[in-house]
Amino acid sequence: MRFLYILPLILLTSCYETTRNCSDYKTGEFYSEVTINGELFKSKFKRDNDIQVEIYNTKKDSSELRWINDCEVVFKTIKPKNMAERKDIHLKILTTTDSSYTYEYSYVGETKKQKGVAYKIK
Repeated sequence: MRFLYILPLILLTSCYETTRNCSDYKTGEFYSEVTINGELFKSKFKRDNDIQVEIYNTKKDSSELRWINDCEVVFKTIKPKNMAERKDIHLKILTTTDSSYTYEYSYVGETKKQKGVAYKIK
């Protein structure tokens, strides 16, 4: 008898699907927030299909983009200044809303991932 009460709950939760309209975020101007070790980092960036230019603390950084699919992209720094900047970054969009997306990212080949939120400005 207990099974009859649990079954509808299982069926309702298994049908839940996260919305991802990733193609809406392949181009445009954005504002991003990432918390790392309790510290909030903010940046602005402009992206077209194959280039992203980011400004963080008055520092400008440019990356080439290679889209794996509508929701995943690999960033390669155009003019790396040190070894850390030579590592490619893999970003995956997890969820989207009408004005933002939640993402996770890591260096290519590493398992430790960070999460952040980007908001579309234009």
